[in-house]
Amino acid sequence: MRAILAASLLLAAAPALADQTSGTVALYDAASHQLTFTDRTVWYLPASLEMPLGVVPGDVLQINYTTNSDNGWQAIQTVRRLVPLDGAKG
Repeated sequence: MRAILAASLLLAAAPALADQTSGTVALYDAASHQLTFTDRTVWYLPASLEMPLGVVPGDVLQINYTTNSDNGWQAIQTVRRLVPLDGAKG
């Protein structure tokens, strides 16, 4: 019983892991901080997150975030445009 309890505590204390995903923007609503990719993945972004300027449908973005093992994402660190606009930083 103690071994099971100890294993459970170790799993609960597992560190957050860095991860990333990318996709093509289908819709970005800056007012509600909601980003939807063409594969229908929806990301609810924190209001404090700095987004690339002028995100429009068709842009390819990369989201860097920490994951909380099998419990989904914990925090989004950055969103960046993978294919910069002509001469623009993104």
